[in-house]
Amino acid sequence: MRTHRRDAELGWDPENSGQNAHMIQLHPTRALLLLVLAAPLQSAEIYVPWPSKDKLKEIQSAAFSCSRENTRATCERARQLADPLMDHPRLPGLCKDELWTLMEKARVATKNDYRRRDAIDLSARRISKVCAEPKKKKDPRAKPGTPQLRQS
Repeated sequence: MRTHRRDAELGWDPENSGQNAHMIQLHPTRALLLLVLAAPLQSAEIYVPWPSKDKLKEIQSAAFSCSRENTRATCERARQLADPLMDHPRLPGLCKDELWTLMEKARVATKNDYRRRDAIDLSARRISKVCAEPKKKKDPRAKPGTPQLRQS
């Protein structure tokens, strides 16, 4: 390490000054803390299960009741059942669009005509299809009883 002339005149030696001694030492506790803080927080994500078929059928049934009876209680129940699914992290956007449509249509109307009933019923039917958990497709080439090989 090269020493400047002025540092030599003052009697300062950078190698023996002790100023950088703490920076060179490795503290295991600090290093471990740094690793913990730098680790990604993906492990903190909580698994949220897909809505059950029973839950979707309950929403569908409440929507059918709203379209048929056109009462405040039945329509409010349909909206209350659909609302929590709007924040569900695993549901696709198409499902949330149908839930939104249902929540907008499922309101008490002065005239319960066929257009209103059909709009609510259509959304209710689509929810059970669009919001259901997708099934994994089986490999059509695989024979029953034989193990499937991974393809690279």
